[in-house]
Amino acid sequence: MPAAKQELNIAMIGHGFMGRAHSNAFQQVGHFFDTPYQLRLKVICGRDRPKLAPMAAQWGWEEVATEWQEVVSRPDIQVVDIATPNALHAPIAIAAAQAGKIVFCEKPLAVSEPEAEAMAKAAGNVANLVWFNYRRVPAIAFARKLIDEGRLGQIFHYRAVYLNQSGNDPSKAGAWRYQRAQAGSGVIGDLLSHVVDLAFFLNGPITELNAMTHTFAPGRDVDDAAVLLVHFANGSIGSFEGSRYGVGCRNRNAFEIHGSGGMLGFNLEDMNRLHFYDATAKPNLQGETSLLINGPDHPYSENFWKPGHPIGYEHTFIATLGDFLSTLANRQGFHPNFDDAVLVHRVLDAVERSGQARRWINLG
Repeated sequence: MPAAKQELNIAMIGHGFMGRAHSNAFQQVGHFFDTPYQLRLKVICGRDRPKLAPMAAQWGWEEVATEWQEVVSRPDIQVVDIATPNALHAPIAIAAAQAGKIVFCEKPLAVSEPEAEAMAKAAGNVANLVWFNYRRVPAIAFARKLIDEGRLGQIFHYRAVYLNQSGNDPSKAGAWRYQRAQAGSGVIGDLLSHVVDLAFFLNGPITELNAMTHTFAPGRDVDDAAVLLVHFANGSIGSFEGSRYGVGCRNRNAFEIHGSGGMLGFNLEDMNRLHFYDATAKPNLQGETSLLINGPDHPYSENFWKPGHPIGYEHTFIATLGDFLSTLANRQGFHPNFDDAVLVHRVLDAVERSGQARRWINLG
């Protein structure tokens, strides 16, 4: 008879798009990962009570609440998941950590580097997770494996973009993501944070950058686009671009990495494929190959479907949660955590300062 699983009661603060993605992961993780935990969706909390009841019913939450302060202090809650506007991340996370809860938080971790550092300090003695879910795309995890094996040799160039066209939609003008008071920044925190995290994951620390930021919408107080040049600690150079005015791009999170041994390329809009060029092959065999990354012997191919059967966006959250629960059971550290997100914020803050001053910023 299998051993009884330890129950973890979850409180989620927030009920928007990310709330749905997280709820699905909580419901599905036990179907794909062998975990000793039974997740119980105990309470969902938000400011809009009329929307809470339908959300709770659809996604299996037992209770609804409107005051996060009461929720995070409840003794029957073991995990607090934060999926709110960015300005609320710090007060909720710090209160939850001080109450001894496991803390999950959406990205960007905070609205500034000092605030992110305060959150990381508060969460130093509790297990924590930041939902940089794209690290768990199988193709990206496989790219990391190839790099670690030395298949790209010395890295020369790292270029990445994250483009969508949401800023060109007038109906979204009043959304919280377009208000500095709630979001802290625009495309820098929303999209560029993912690009920077993946750069750290795949190519290591950034030592210097020079950025240009721009706002297209009159009267808007956050950035709509950011372009930057960077130097990496490994000697490579890079370019990043994030824009909410990338008309024609729905969700283009893409990168190319060029090294002495080859090239890797990825685009989230075709997330089950990784492009690979092997410069060490015989000249008559060299050519870019489009690899279908869903088995056999690819990351997470044992967790999801049979080889050749594509997975989707939602599986990146399931895999993130599955890996976290594994490290929690084994008392190991999980990445990306709050400390990792502080490093990302250090870059994001430098992007804003560089864009305003129009100069290079040394990150040490």
